[in-house]
Amino acid sequence: MDPDGVIESAMRGIRAWDGAHVLDIGCGTGFHLPGFAARAARVTGVEPHRGLAAAARARTRELGNVTVHQGVAQRLPVPDASVEVAHARWAYFFGPGCEPGLAELRRVLRRGGVAFVIDNDATRSTFGGWFRRFLPQYDPDAVERFWAAHGFRREPLTMRWLFRSRADFEAVLRIEFPAALAAEIGAGHAGLEVDYAVNLWWREY
Repeated sequence: MDPDGVIESAMRGIRAWDGAHVLDIGCGTGFHLPGFAARAARVTGVEPHRGLAAAARARTRELGNVTVHQGVAQRLPVPDASVEVAHARWAYFFGPGCEPGLAELRRVLRRGGVAFVIDNDATRSTFGGWFRRFLPQYDPDAVERFWAAHGFRREPLTMRWLFRSRADFEAVLRIEFPAALAAEIGAGHAGLEVDYAVNLWWREY
């Protein structure tokens, strides 16, 4: 996923996290935590799933500036005005319905802090076409109106998936899509690379 670092480069162009307190919301197994920790003063990961939170702790246990909490976006386990950079990548923040999490962002971000939310752009790219087949009711215009109403800006980006083998590619398809659609997509797509459009939503507080 994103072997060229397109998303990170775009984020750093908006607000770097050198010396900052970074909050990774929905951190999963902690994949992004070491990268943040290399430049940030402090990194806090929040993950609702107990097993994933435990994996994130194991991944970062040798890092002295990372803490992982089991928690949810609606009740972030950090103090008021304590975060300079918040990051949520395919985790909770998908438009209407996430207002409680947005209220928590307002609470925890310091003045001048920036929140980044990365989500799919269903209007373009090969993956975007697959996503529309999976969720034909998805309304990207409504999602954009939602984020604009909450003061977020959109940075459209194109990254890519790059796989080592067809087996890896097909395994990821089975994670992303129902079995029948995954098989259909796999049969129709040659090679080990997929162009993938995303929206980087961001707001300064």
